[in-house]
Amino acid sequence: MHLARFPRVRLAHLPTPLERLDRLTEALGGPDIWIKRDDCTGLSTGGNKTRKLEFLMAEALDQGADIVVTQGATQSNHARQTAAFAARLGMDCHILLEDRTGSNDPNYNHNGNVFLDHLHGATTERCAGGLDMAAELDRSAQSFLANGRKPYAIPGGGSNATGALGYVGAAQELMQQADEQGLVIDHLVHATGSAGTQAGLVVGLKGINARVPVLGIGVRAPKPKQEENVFKLACATAEKLGLPGLVERDDIVADTSYVGGGYGIATPAMVEAIEMFARLEGILLDPVYSGKGAAGLIDLIRQGHFKRGETVVFLHTGGSAGLFGYTGIFDFGAQSAEAA
Repeated sequence: MHLARFPRVRLAHLPTPLERLDRLTEALGGPDIWIKRDDCTGLSTGGNKTRKLEFLMAEALDQGADIVVTQGATQSNHARQTAAFAARLGMDCHILLEDRTGSNDPNYNHNGNVFLDHLHGATTERCAGGLDMAAELDRSAQSFLANGRKPYAIPGGGSNATGALGYVGAAQELMQQADEQGLVIDHLVHATGSAGTQAGLVVGLKGINARVPVLGIGVRAPKPKQEENVFKLACATAEKLGLPGLVERDDIVADTSYVGGGYGIATPAMVEAIEMFARLEGILLDPVYSGKGAAGLIDLIRQGHFKRGETVVFLHTGGSAGLFGYTGIFDFGAQSAEAA
């Protein structure tokens, strides 16, 4: 897999750190827990989408685009990173924000990632929940085209075969780091949503015969739908790399037990996971993706799914800016009273 054959704008801070979580490992008393810090990719607090955007934005430039158009939920990490990437390249950016939660919280609707979208100079358009967002994205791009612009449309999450190349590269990077540190990885766990991260990881790891299983902790779709989305994208990504048939259906595993009430809806387990990572390791997760991914990791360790003596790597997909859209889910009243 020779990724240099594909156009790429190298703006990410790579390689991202691979670190052992000593205090979390001790607190849970199970496997050794390591973290791949893709919250440290750079560009507006970082996150996993920056790797994808290196390939997507290169394609946009090759096509002569002068504006990128994309879509996501209100507190979309992908939207924020796309806006930042566009700003860095001197391109315009327009974002369709879908209301998937129905929240009336001003922080959710105007702070966090939404604030940063606008700070980077992007324009935003709010869409009702449940619309066909792929069709809405096409409508928006066609509108810009009709007005003399040259739009490049990026799917939600940057998740197509071009974007997934970023996580083919991440898989190669991770295994090189593990080899350099003498680390044998037994499991790789991360939050999975739009499918691009998991698809790229599976293709990258299979392509180098790493024999590391990938477990995606779902944040939105039911298990059959999530796994099918990842499988289809993984197959398309492998074919783009000239490796048709590389991925088998059994390579794709998602656990969707931690979605709770729906995409972007807080759960007690997610709040606990965010607080544990913050208080034990000084690491900020986000309420939509990495928080629920970590909630799944913690619960599976407590259930004994991952064994003592094994090594589990948690891929941190970033998104800490989203915390400022969810401040109401945390209750620090008792702590403040004790401190007073």
